[in-house]
Amino acid sequence: MTLETVSTTKAFGGVQGVYRHESRETKTPMTFSVFVPPQAGPRPVVWYLSGLTCTHANVTEKGQFQRVCAELGLIFVAPDTSPRGEGVPDDPQGAYDFGLGAGFYVDATQTPWAANYRMESYVVSELPEVVAAAFAVDMARQGLTGHSMGGHGALTLALRHPGRWASVSAFAPIASPMRCPWGEKALGGYLGPDRAAWRRHDATALIEDGARLPDLLVDQGEADGFLESQLRPELLEAACRDAGIPLTLRRQPGYDHSYYFIASFMEDHLRWHAERLG
Repeated sequence: MTLETVSTTKAFGGVQGVYRHESRETKTPMTFSVFVPPQAGPRPVVWYLSGLTCTHANVTEKGQFQRVCAELGLIFVAPDTSPRGEGVPDDPQGAYDFGLGAGFYVDATQTPWAANYRMESYVVSELPEVVAAAFAVDMARQGLTGHSMGGHGALTLALRHPGRWASVSAFAPIASPMRCPWGEKALGGYLGPDRAAWRRHDATALIEDGARLPDLLVDQGEADGFLESQLRPELLEAACRDAGIPLTLRRQPGYDHSYYFIASFMEDHLRWHAERLG
């Protein structure tokens, strides 16, 4: 594996870098960012999964995590949201909610998506190998978070791979993609029409079917334009209550779906992870 350094910048005593490599899973170049705090030795890592239309750059430039990660000694890794490049299929109508920038953190099974859209395997297996080989990461202490589609990814991947991440949180996650237009389009396109297969990639359904997390922090803006039609946190709240999962769901008055919302509560999430990662 050859890791190309795209850029590095000093920030808060640490280093904010952007890197690129050839992915065995997506069969494309993949770009991701890593913030390494100033503390020496292996450090715990928080993985951040971005939402629809985003790349690694959105949270790297707008998330305002570097100062807090430098204080807490957290490595922060942000992958892309889908494969990209020549020959990678995209939504035929050019819609933003499917195809490029919208991998939904699943391994597609349907043609033509299955060849490249393997974002679950990329995030769970390949990228951690790449990061562990290049940076001083304590892989025994990992946290996972994300926004919107990435919040869906954080919840479902943690539920599908119990014990892998010691801490989990989300910003405005898609709580039940089986029951919203974004999710129905994505899961139907990537996985096919069998809704039973969709349940394995739906946080609410996974909890209803027996998957568990030790605890969970979710922030949701009450002025979010996608709240009622796409995100539906009440479904996640009910599933966690019935399953006995300690959920801290904070409904934030006046906040929307933007990175202003994420930046406002990023420090709270990083401190949540730091407490659980030790």
